[in-house]
Amino acid sequence: MQVIVSGGGIGGLTLALALHQAGIGVEVHEAVAVPKPLGVGINLLPHAVRELTELGLGERVLAAGVPTRELLYATKRGEEVWREDRGLAAGYRWPQVSIHRGVLFMLLLEAARERLGNAIRLGSRGIGAESDAQGATLRLEGGGEARGDVVVAADGIHSAIRAAWHPAEGAPRWNGNLMWRAVSEHPGYLTGRTMVQAGRSDLKFVCYPIREATAERPALVNWIAEKRMPEGMHWAREDWNRRGRIEDFLPDFAGWEWGWLSVPSLIRATEAVYEFPMVDRDPLPAWKRGRVTLLGDAAHPMYPIGSNGASQGILDARTLAFHLATEGEAVAGLRAYEAARRPATSALVQAARAQGPDLVLDLAAQRAPDGFAALGGREAVLPLAELTAISQGYKRKAGFDPALLNARESLSARLRSTAG
Repeated sequence: MQVIVSGGGIGGLTLALALHQAGIGVEVHEAVAVPKPLGVGINLLPHAVRELTELGLGERVLAAGVPTRELLYATKRGEEVWREDRGLAAGYRWPQVSIHRGVLFMLLLEAARERLGNAIRLGSRGIGAESDAQGATLRLEGGGEARGDVVVAADGIHSAIRAAWHPAEGAPRWNGNLMWRAVSEHPGYLTGRTMVQAGRSDLKFVCYPIREATAERPALVNWIAEKRMPEGMHWAREDWNRRGRIEDFLPDFAGWEWGWLSVPSLIRATEAVYEFPMVDRDPLPAWKRGRVTLLGDAAHPMYPIGSNGASQGILDARTLAFHLATEGEAVAGLRAYEAARRPATSALVQAARAQGPDLVLDLAAQRAPDGFAALGGREAVLPLAELTAISQGYKRKAGFDPALLNARESLSARLRSTAG
């Protein structure tokens, strides 16, 4: 069996590595000719770290990032709303890792080149795909093509293949919030491995270290400032590399001084900030057409709520490789992959629109706009049982409930048939 992948980002490269491990031939076509470690930080949740570990990359990933110790939800005053252990401290067999997106991409690319050699074709852009009874063809910019048993579109939120299938879909759906993302060298705070989410859905600040502090250097902290924009405002096409301006949002966070962290100081410490609208797309009724399917953001772009975007693309990749290997026949494998992943990711898109686990921030702001103290403390406003139910419900929906994840069988498999 031979699989052609359009898009060599995190999802596409993970798929290539998973297919190679499964004994399935693969060729990746990536539009970027000269890869660079661009972007800012992301979180890899334990279910994604498990998959990378089973691909033999766990130690590399952990060495390149920071194992998240805890998650703290706080009000804009720095009052604790909810705190929970994360990763190994929460009983998972795998850590949660905060890492620079570009560093992860280069790590995956290096591993793919080591294992697959010239099967990774850079500067090669897929622009469309066709399928017939014998196989599938990826059409390439410039007039070339690549032929295999399966074509997988892992080409992101602006997928050329998805756009050809759904020409009326148009631009991604914007929820009215803009995000400014950056990294800053800054002293460590709290445990030194704490992820913080503070504020509420219309004005939020998120931060977490992606490099720990040492005696020689400060921590490198990834942060996101998020703000609801006026109705009717036009937004430009999202681009992770579009520069933003601190003055457009810094005044909104002027009073966010918490003793253990100064948000304004963290913002001012950056060298560059990037602006990005919070967008997603409506879930699709199907991902597969013949022998062509979608993966990652091409299939299910979602709001970055719950730290799940990259993790879900990694899960897609491993699940697709598993079903192609265990079904042993291309079309059956694609059907099984979609049956496993499309309903789950569609539910996550909807959960993110409803704020996912970040709902606790809006509940705190609504019920205690002036703080918890005057109302008898947090427990009187937000009972622990309610907070726990929100957190555990999201983990089950997203596939990283610790007991279920620890007990789930591996997605590593070897091709049991050479049938196409």
